[in-house]
Amino acid sequence: MPYSGQCACGSVHLEVAGEPVATRQCWCRQCQQIAAGGPTNNAIFKAEDVNITGTLAHSEWTAASGNTLTFHFCPACGTQIFAQSSARLHLKTVRFGALDAGHGLRPEAIIWTEDAPPWAQFDPSLESWPQQPPAPSPVS
Repeated sequence: MPYSGQCACGSVHLEVAGEPVATRQCWCRQCQQIAAGGPTNNAIFKAEDVNITGTLAHSEWTAASGNTLTFHFCPACGTQIFAQSSARLHLKTVRFGALDAGHGLRPEAIIWTEDAPPWAQFDPSLESWPQQPPAPSPVS
């Protein structure tokens, strides 16, 4: 398996069988709320490539994009594991923090920059989007 990980308490484990279709840093307000004021850093995988063991809790809300986002997290320690958009159920957006150290991934793009606080710093070498970018290319 190319990637593995777990929550902070070890109750939830994940194995990912494929490479990400995209990696992004997100500055939307919801991500700032769940990331203590900063962005989330995420790898987007084909849903069927992500295997989760352990019990997850979830929460849903309507994002600025208009889609329903469902966030899955460990109910024991609160570690964010992945999110899924109602518009892209074939994809799972896995939080970098849920992956084992040394995974080697880094954001390829920064999204929702218009929601970032004035002190936010963006890597100028990365593609950036003021709001929601187009969906990642279809996966085969």
